[in-house]
Amino acid sequence: MAGQALASGPVGAVIAIDAGTTGVRSLAFGEDGALLDTAYRELTQHFPRPGWVEHDPDEIWNAALGTLREVSERQVEAGRAIAGIGITNQRETVVAWDRRSGSPLHRAIVWQDRRTTSACEELVAAGHLPLVRERTGLVIDPYFSATKMRWLLTEGGVRPGPELALGTVDSWIVWNLTGGPRGGRLVTDPSNASRTMLFDISETSWAPELAELFGVPMEALPEVVPSCGRIAKLSSELAPAGTPLAGVPLSGVAGDQQAALFGQTCFDEGMAKATYGTGTFVLVNVGSEVPRPPEGLLGTVAWDLGATGNSHEVGSGSGVRYALEGSVFATGAAIQWLRDGLGIIGDAAEVGPLASSVQSADGMHIVPAFSGLGSPWWDPRARAAVVGLTKGSDRARFARAVVESIAYQTRDVLDAMRAAGAPPLSVLRVDGGAAVMDLLLQLQADQAGVTVARPRCTETTALGAAMLAGLAEGVWGSLDELSSIWVPDAELAPSASRAAADSRHDQWLRALDRARDWVG
Repeated sequence: MAGQALASGPVGAVIAIDAGTTGVRSLAFGEDGALLDTAYRELTQHFPRPGWVEHDPDEIWNAALGTLREVSERQVEAGRAIAGIGITNQRETVVAWDRRSGSPLHRAIVWQDRRTTSACEELVAAGHLPLVRERTGLVIDPYFSATKMRWLLTEGGVRPGPELALGTVDSWIVWNLTGGPRGGRLVTDPSNASRTMLFDISETSWAPELAELFGVPMEALPEVVPSCGRIAKLSSELAPAGTPLAGVPLSGVAGDQQAALFGQTCFDEGMAKATYGTGTFVLVNVGSEVPRPPEGLLGTVAWDLGATGNSHEVGSGSGVRYALEGSVFATGAAIQWLRDGLGIIGDAAEVGPLASSVQSADGMHIVPAFSGLGSPWWDPRARAAVVGLTKGSDRARFARAVVESIAYQTRDVLDAMRAAGAPPLSVLRVDGGAAVMDLLLQLQADQAGVTVARPRCTETTALGAAMLAGLAEGVWGSLDELSSIWVPDAELAPSASRAAADSRHDQWLRALDRARDWVG
């Protein structure tokens, strides 16, 4: 991985399966939090209609199992015992399958999919938004799982019944790892459940009233278990005696953004992170009280440490922590567009050097609203726009405009958090693929007005899942011990004047207005 040395030596390992939007990886981490090994499989992206995005659930599962076996075999060959496995995943994506046969009943509908836009608008017009907002912390948007599930049941050919399972990607992988049709556990954790529009974040349980509203059968939903705690050992069929995975427990689950918050060791109220992945996701830890999410932002469960939480000094009660979140839909997706749509770059790694070769985009702005706009605008009818083009708008300036758009969109979320009274940030911890770009971090520091810190290990999503599993299995004994693992690689302070940063952001907002409410 870029900028990270692989650790060596016969130490124990915890493996994280990171089932993302563009691919699935398994990563092994040592007891010191160092990355030991990784394996990757890319996922096929299916676009059956404009605005529709689907994945093959069997391809997700095969990639998870294949990478897990590959990494585990190398760890055992190196003399490292595997203490446990954690899972992190793209969150709102929905899988429907038959528990008897183990077969998917439809392609997975991905979080980026917008096919239920009209259905969401009808629910808002019917007056259901206050209920959803109060119970779930979310807005009614195609991004979340409930209307995807309803579409599968009403238009996707999926039929309700005792053998139907409806879940997010974590549930699909856990079920298969623990036996599938032969006794697999159908579970999820609160961080994933809280992204479905079906989960009461105050009660930390499924809400029958919401299930009825969206037409989702409660019996098809997974059991909700803590994010940290042993779920089951891997099935003996997948991991027979004498193989590297025999007897290894599955002990941690969290949605990708909450896992990144945990991996960034943002354990204290007011600590925040931004993950630059396919989209950008900004989360701030707001503690044990259920947040009343302000306009444009989401309230979500950060994690539930369960009984383990009580013994590891995270407070009394259930070990549940909450977060405010802002979700930007297109970050890595915009860089992929430069590569695959326009041919401006041949590889995603080229965007940083190309963007750094010019001092500015010369007034050009790219609003990457390919699937609408997320926080703080929540406009599913927005579409991407390029404004301010001149004859001098070359490859480098296109790349620069895309990188700048990431910083602007993240600032929009942080501004909404500040306006809502969130604690002032002294530092923003960042991770994800685009975080390797010092240019982006400097632009972000200038726009946010705070120091931006990149950790030595930028694989914080996977690291967070590994930490949850390792905490459950005693690899780490406390949150303080986990905090000591976080080491900065780069810290960039604001260098532009506030007036200059604000002027550029004002131009961005003008460009963004051109993209809004575009689809009739």
